[in-house]
Amino acid sequence: MITTLLIANRGEIARRVIRTARTMGIRTVAVYSDIDRNAPHVTDADMAVSLGGSSATESYLDAGKILAAARSAGADAVHPGYGFLSENAEFARACVEAGLIFVGPAPDSIETMGLKDRAKDVARAAGVPVLPDAVITDDDHSSWQAAAELVGFPLLVKATAGGGGKGMRRVDGPTELIDAIDGARREASSSFGNPTVFLERLLASPRHIEIQVFGDSHGNAVHLLERECSVQRRHQKVIEEAPSPAVNSALRNRMGETAVSLVRKLGYLGAGTVEYLLDDSEAEPHFYFLEMNTRLQVEHPVTEEITGIDLVRLQLQVAAGHPLGLTQDDIKPVGHAVEVRLYAEDTRRNFLPTPGRLHRYRHASVPEIRYEDGIAPAGEVSPFYDPMLAKVIAHAPTRTEAALRLSRALAGMQIHGTTTNRDFLAAALAAPDFLAGDTHTDFIDLHPDLCFAGPATPEPVHLAAAIAVTVARRRLTDRLTRFAPPGFRMLHGHPPAHTRWSTIGGDGERDLAYKLSASSGEAELKLTIDGVNHKFTLLDLSPDGVRVRTNDLEHACSVALHADGSIWVNDSSGQRGWMPQPRLPEPLSDTALGGPASEMSGTVVAVRVKVGDKVSAGAPLVVLESMKMEHAVLAAAEGIIDAVHVKLGQYVEAAMPVVSIVSEVES
Repeated sequence: MITTLLIANRGEIARRVIRTARTMGIRTVAVYSDIDRNAPHVTDADMAVSLGGSSATESYLDAGKILAAARSAGADAVHPGYGFLSENAEFARACVEAGLIFVGPAPDSIETMGLKDRAKDVARAAGVPVLPDAVITDDDHSSWQAAAELVGFPLLVKATAGGGGKGMRRVDGPTELIDAIDGARREASSSFGNPTVFLERLLASPRHIEIQVFGDSHGNAVHLLERECSVQRRHQKVIEEAPSPAVNSALRNRMGETAVSLVRKLGYLGAGTVEYLLDDSEAEPHFYFLEMNTRLQVEHPVTEEITGIDLVRLQLQVAAGHPLGLTQDDIKPVGHAVEVRLYAEDTRRNFLPTPGRLHRYRHASVPEIRYEDGIAPAGEVSPFYDPMLAKVIAHAPTRTEAALRLSRALAGMQIHGTTTNRDFLAAALAAPDFLAGDTHTDFIDLHPDLCFAGPATPEPVHLAAAIAVTVARRRLTDRLTRFAPPGFRMLHGHPPAHTRWSTIGGDGERDLAYKLSASSGEAELKLTIDGVNHKFTLLDLSPDGVRVRTNDLEHACSVALHADGSIWVNDSSGQRGWMPQPRLPEPLSDTALGGPASEMSGTVVAVRVKVGDKVSAGAPLVVLESMKMEHAVLAAAEGIIDAVHVKLGQYVEAAMPVVSIVSEVES
């Protein structure tokens, strides 16, 4: 029996577990790092214990601190969520030895299936098709090349203890191999505490299909149908759905039976996922074992939506020794569910993570849409953890309806501050190829235009709303003009006002000139944007919004001004943000000069150059880790390294120069 449950995680999954535990009458305990002291999962729980530190290594990956927190809170069970220690067999074993119920499989199962190379051996023994692979066990570059030749190019370098796309690199030829293995090893060590990697043949354009499985301590095992998770960036899923548009009942039965046989062979307990790559390029599809995740998946809500089964409740019941209470015949799909992962990242810059200030996070509460939020309405998006802010899920009778319903829900969210992938997700869900079910793992590569998607409302309409409301707010604070009509001016025939606004997460600056006037009780705005003239009618102008009429269409816009000076406009199609620029330019600071700079804040994990080195354009100079991913700072042009401004382990802010490069002539 579980009475007090410690959740060894953070963000949306911690909140998700707390929600179900509370309905079951179980007391909950949150743990948190220094950065997360005011995070929503902390305030959601009945009790909370500080772990200290900022990085994952100092907090959520420290098994000793987690166990000490469980003791101090009087917990009798630990739910690991996903990521962090969820697939760490030693942690699961330590929980059991401490007299705690570990809400997950037995440590031996985690150990066997948690290392991907060993899991593939088990799959081979069970007769499951697998792709060619080779484990990297030494530091001999020549043996790496020999192993790669046996596997064949293209290939993937993968962390044996990995997951979520971490510690993974694509390699198309021999010249890329060494750097890919080195980078994957560093990332694997940082994320999972295990630097071992292996090589695996890469299929050109497969689908990523996974089977949700469950086993109990009474010998029962079932699968809860399949999910498709093919839309990915950096080998990490961003859109998931259930059921798959590519899987018919016969294929579903074959994949499901294979997954369940694997569960029975292991004597597996609790929730797990057997993942496959599906090659449907020919009339007869072929599937290959990819890995088994011995935990709850990020995308578990789509399975819950189509089956009506609370998977966290089932986890807790099975962990407490109860039987599953359902058979395979009890599990039938109803409708279709689609989930997206909302990330703090810039899709226009190759999905670069964007830690920073979040001024507002709002969405409508409607029964058709499920929000799994990991963040509060306002706060800081930390560079120390995964950049996922939330998951948004739609369930509907048909796949098309679920996708379009989710797209509209995303467009209606208000997310002010750091850049997110929201526009990309909304556009992808409504893309013709997605709606047609043509979703393979290269979907994003084949649709690069989606990375530059924006609201359907023309930008001049949003700019008109922003300027009108900004002026209206300014008048409210002016004792002479706050009671005047919208078009009021102190001087007749006043000239247009001029300003420059830079776009937030966009493509540069806008040179603006505008003039407001009143006519027949309505306000009129004449707006010039980068030399192009526009004219709008303003209705219901207030300090918080306005209806903008243009070409007989009216757009209801809300406008928010935040403490940093940024201005954000939302309507039913999405949002845009701008930062007004000072009338006089700021003098250049010393840090604005000197050389290539980091695009984002992060920790230096590799310095590839030294003073005197000659580098070519595009050469990697320094590698940063931020939000659990590595990013290289590249040389913009050929030259000689004149100075290196950073060192290993140093934390650097965005826009900080990392090296200085001079031309060969200067040197």
